[in-house]
Amino acid sequence: MATVREALLAATHRLGDRVDADVLLAYAMEQPRSWLIAHAEDVLSPEHASAYAVLIDRRGKGEPVAYITGRRGFWSLELEVTPATLVPRAETELLVELALERLPPDAQSEVLDLGTGSGAIALALAHERPHARVVASDISVDALAVAQRNAARHRIDNVTFLKGDWFSPLGERRFGMIVSNPPYIESDDPHLQQGDLRFEPMSALASGFDGLDDIRRIVHEARRHLLPGGWLLFEHGWNQGDAARALLRNAGFADIFTARDLEQRDRVSAARWT
Repeated sequence: MATVREALLAATHRLGDRVDADVLLAYAMEQPRSWLIAHAEDVLSPEHASAYAVLIDRRGKGEPVAYITGRRGFWSLELEVTPATLVPRAETELLVELALERLPPDAQSEVLDLGTGSGAIALALAHERPHARVVASDISVDALAVAQRNAARHRIDNVTFLKGDWFSPLGERRFGMIVSNPPYIESDDPHLQQGDLRFEPMSALASGFDGLDDIRRIVHEARRHLLPGGWLLFEHGWNQGDAARALLRNAGFADIFTARDLEQRDRVSAARWT
């Protein structure tokens, strides 16, 4: 049987990714990744070797690691994820950072997270701003169930979850901030049939011929649900910054800007309702 080191080398060669190999072996062995370093020369048991082979095969076929392990770290939280939700991504943490800059730590702000999925954005904001009251909506019952379990696991009780399509369950309610990571990929983008995206819910990824259908709706309807001076912040594609700012400008928003991610790509646009 192979040692831990040998198993990792073989898996890394197959996947082309040492991190994925590490995460999956640690998961198979029910150990932290740090354990792998200290026990590099240990021989894998037949049970662990067999379980690891199955996991590597699943990853080799493109299944996201987060779906295989059922969890993904986001902000300071480890979250449950399932095929009913998008896999939280590091670049979305920029949206959380920008939102927190506009949420006073001690204020009783009201925040809306549209299309919450696993609850990543809503829970990160609620965790960092315990005085805020966060509402998280999603059209998917299965996604909301995941988000609710994540809230219970981390004992975050200042989030309310509502089922509905974007603003539909909110009536005339208004908020000091609205955030969203909506679908923004063009419906005919070939990347949707490649890699990890093949396994994620299409309804949470694609949005019309130019990827902006849902963003258009959010920008248009947010005006009815923002308090004066309230902020709207949303994630979008690297090539959609100009279009996002134009939508905000035409809708009458002020203080419009687009922030770039760590790779210097347009990632989040924001504006204030006057």
